[in-house]
Amino acid sequence: MALLVIATAQLMVVLDATIVTVALPHIQTALGFSGSGLEWVVNAYVLTLGGLLLLGGRAGDLFGRRRMFILGLVLFSVASLAGGLATSGAWLLAARAVQGAGGAIVAPTALSLVATTFPEGPARNRAMGVYAAMSVAGSVIGLVAGGLLVSYVSWRWVLFVNVPFGVVAALAAWAVLPGAAPQPGRFDVLGAVTGTGGVAALVYGLSTAAPSRGGASHWGDANVVAALAGGAVLLALFGVISARSPHALLPARLLRDRDRIGANLIMLGVGAALGGVFFFISLFVQEVWGYSPLRTGMSFLPLTAVMLVATGAATRLIPRLGARPLLAAGSILTAGGLYWLSLVTEHSTYAAGLLGPMLIVAAGLGLLFLPLSLLSLAGVAEGDSGAASSLLNAGRQVGASVGLAVLGTVAWTVVANRGRDHVGPVRTAYPAVARAAYQHALVAGFDRAFLVAAGIAVLMLAVALTTIRPRR
Repeated sequence: MALLVIATAQLMVVLDATIVTVALPHIQTALGFSGSGLEWVVNAYVLTLGGLLLLGGRAGDLFGRRRMFILGLVLFSVASLAGGLATSGAWLLAARAVQGAGGAIVAPTALSLVATTFPEGPARNRAMGVYAAMSVAGSVIGLVAGGLLVSYVSWRWVLFVNVPFGVVAALAAWAVLPGAAPQPGRFDVLGAVTGTGGVAALVYGLSTAAPSRGGASHWGDANVVAALAGGAVLLALFGVISARSPHALLPARLLRDRDRIGANLIMLGVGAALGGVFFFISLFVQEVWGYSPLRTGMSFLPLTAVMLVATGAATRLIPRLGARPLLAAGSILTAGGLYWLSLVTEHSTYAAGLLGPMLIVAAGLGLLFLPLSLLSLAGVAEGDSGAASSLLNAGRQVGASVGLAVLGTVAWTVVANRGRDHVGPVRTAYPAVARAAYQHALVAGFDRAFLVAAGIAVLMLAVALTTIRPRR
């Protein structure tokens, strides 16, 4: 029952980053968002979720994990209800930001509760396997659920759907999760300000720099440069404070383990590859092949199934092989699948051109999440499990922002160059030809993004081989 509650909460947090994506056109019509403002329906959630993760994880350590877990679920559910009732864009954005704050408490405390509830060994491996399955499947389930709710009910239900699950999970958490006394120690206020501010500024800068649907990138924008520079300075200060403070938000002892550093670097790459690839596959099937939102979500279902199977296989294999072989195999499969994905064209079919590489990528990702979660918490004292969990979750969120910004810049630059060369001269005289040329430019841009993502997976392999020690 404890595992069911934890898994439900983790699923809610992960899927809410994508469930709204399918509903964006309907939200724009209902609330009158501009094109640039609409992006912040997603970014407001991602920004507060990524920025507050370190704070949420440490708060669980100091004030009690069960208490903070329930508080995060209640905050998340209330914000979801408020967002579903929104009558203006500002109202919805505020609700999404509060949702992200609730998620930043739930995500690290959920992972640390797995570590403190289940002892190291087979019991924790199985529990972590379920947690990892929810983490990898949540994004795809969000796309499917969003398509179903938008098609058959209303865009408001992509937010309302969280409320009953959140309330039930909060009540069940009080009954089934082990209570623990708060840990002794002070809250590192200066570290909280610099760490939270640094991550938030970094995520904001990357989210703003990323181009959207053919627009230009904003890397040279003054706000982007200021946010990225400010984030770098704040994170540097955070590192100095953490090294000297006895009550650091992120204790320096957590960064002295080579395996843990490697796991967090690989998770950064997983977030970068996963965030960009899901985004561009979704755009590809809708813009090039004309899929509806519901059909788009359903096209990801085989990927979810393979992820779950691979995660189950990792649960059985890791006691025999250890983490390093699984991380190497997962990185190789992910890189190979992404390279194959970069060969897709507008004339490909779903079965022949897209399904195969998607399944290979899914198998690779399914092998990665469990060993990464286990390595991040292996040997961590109970009082530091929240901080260690928040570090892994922050790596994934920051990685997703990095991936979307970098892959988006690559893709839309190629689209703009191809469109200028092939679409402009024929747009007026031959609109059908111009449309075909634009689709070809889109595919060329997306393929280049997939190729860069494959390169990120190769870097993940290098990190796995050089930092992770070969042991069971």
